[in-house]
Amino acid sequence: MKRASDLPPQIYVDNIRRSGLSIYDRIEIGDPNLWIPSSALESLLDSALRGLSLAGLPLRTRSKVVKTAVCKALGYPVPASFARTQPRFLGQVFDTYAQKSNNLQIWNEELSPTRRYVIIRVSDDDTVQRIKVVTGDTLLKLDTTGTLTRKYQARLTSGEEAAELISTTDTDRLSPATNADAVLCDLSPTSNPSAGTLLPISSIFTRLQRLLGVSFLDCGYDQERRRGADLHRLVCQTLGYSTYADDGQFPDVRNQVLEVKLQTAQTIDLGLVCPDSQDPLDVPSLRGVQVRHCDVRYALFYATTNGAKVTVTHLFLTTGEAFFSRFPQFQGKVLNAKLQIPLPVDFFA
Repeated sequence: MKRASDLPPQIYVDNIRRSGLSIYDRIEIGDPNLWIPSSALESLLDSALRGLSLAGLPLRTRSKVVKTAVCKALGYPVPASFARTQPRFLGQVFDTYAQKSNNLQIWNEELSPTRRYVIIRVSDDDTVQRIKVVTGDTLLKLDTTGTLTRKYQARLTSGEEAAELISTTDTDRLSPATNADAVLCDLSPTSNPSAGTLLPISSIFTRLQRLLGVSFLDCGYDQERRRGADLHRLVCQTLGYSTYADDGQFPDVRNQVLEVKLQTAQTIDLGLVCPDSQDPLDVPSLRGVQVRHCDVRYALFYATTNGAKVTVTHLFLTTGEAFFSRFPQFQGKVLNAKLQIPLPVDFFA
């Protein structure tokens, strides 16, 4: 039997069509038969909507045409009218945004870490070119102004040890799905996790300690995303993957439910995701149990730079559940209000 993470996307469409559910009927995140993982959602919508013409349509009509096409692509009946729910596709927890420009605008609400954002690239001649599906936390990472929305932060203070395993075991929910003998070489870092291929947190710690003292090229203080990507590549290699992949989604190494953070300062930016949150993570359930944000493993690498090279000096590894036991949270959220997100030029690549 195929794991849920391996199901062909069309299977979800067939299941939804047979279920008779509407777009407003809630589905439990991670349901192996009805919840469409983000990667499958992107594949289905990109295949079905690419080439759709919106030429000459008023904005409201264009929005309805897009939503109608989405319903048909996913196996849902088209409602007589689309209710003003938040999000519009309540059952699969996503909104749609048709974009001609790279300036994404989200009106009258904050980004949500558990919501999916279906961003549709429309050409100059009003034809759908490409579709990308991301979570709210991924959009937050794309902000270059620092004035996007509310976000969580914590403080990092180093101790006597260069490497700290803050949580010696995984959470009770994740632990039964781990396997110390898991082989990762044939897996992708961005694929969904599955029971039996998850390394326990102690094994991850042992492997990642090898990065202490490692240096890599410093691409500049204003290139934090590039620095983080270089570290991410090293992490994937050290964990045992034969290939590197990064889809910009949370958590970074989705296959191992592992978020990777590079710290050259004490302030830890956590984005929209509070590490100890019990909200469900957008991955298929593991042996009938849904992974939550607090089950995610966080690898924090503290590093110094001389302007030419970044050198890793400390490693901290913890579960989200125990995160704030080691790193004090800033009180409340940092308040920012602007909801205009400049999409990078390679966003739809």
